[in-house]
Amino acid sequence: MRSRTSAAVVTLALTVGSAVVAAATLKAQALSGWTAYIAATERRMQRELTASDRFLGIDFTKDRDADRRSALARAVVIREVETKDDQGRPIDVPGALIHDWRGAILIPKATLDEVFEWVRSGAADTGQDDILKSAVLSRDDDGLRMYLKLRRVKVVTAVYNTEHDVTFKRYSAAHATSRSVATKIVELADPDTPKERELPPGQDRGFLWRWNAYWRYEQVDAGVIAECESISLSRDLPPIIGFMIRPIVNSTARESMERTLLALSKRLGRG
Repeated sequence: MRSRTSAAVVTLALTVGSAVVAAATLKAQALSGWTAYIAATERRMQRELTASDRFLGIDFTKDRDADRRSALARAVVIREVETKDDQGRPIDVPGALIHDWRGAILIPKATLDEVFEWVRSGAADTGQDDILKSAVLSRDDDGLRMYLKLRRVKVVTAVYNTEHDVTFKRYSAAHATSRSVATKIVELADPDTPKERELPPGQDRGFLWRWNAYWRYEQVDAGVIAECESISLSRDLPPIIGFMIRPIVNSTARESMERTLLALSKRLGRG
């Protein structure tokens, strides 16, 4: 009986490993679902950003009072988000998964002018292990194009060359936003070796197909609250192993958000 159990565990592990490392293809149905999700998300954000009494995304949720208190107490506030369509229904993304997470943190004793100037500079020197290289490719009055070499680690390690269009908007003396849309995401084979090369589209492992990040910054008495909603698209997983892998995927997204916010607060905060 014990040998049968051991054999089953080994078989399941091999199945999981094979599914994770196998190539995946982004299909038109998934891309259409992603486009619909982002459009609905940006409509929702536009409604929030034009409200007269609130600004941060956390202020539009049922947990707003508790989350704002936690952020002001210098805790990292992270919540999973799901945008619905205009009729309040979930948006289907066949063959893929959308990962939508919102996080907020206080940058203590900072001013919005300081934070926003740093953000607009395109600097990425927060000490994050995820970012291996960065560079500003071009710049204009309203935004910039950035290159980031990224590493994602959990079940397996994946390294990407990515490019992003970043735009900025100042709403008032106390409020500002930035929006980042990845225009190139290419997984690397044999990263950081002489054989490093970009994998052709459709021949990667499908861990990161699309990625948008929406930031809001609000001046408060104690500093600046920085809030990020990060939305990404990845391959789906077969049901037989999905229940095992999805919690790992979710924890990876949550941990990445936490590292990003903590690094930003440490880099720009005082005290």
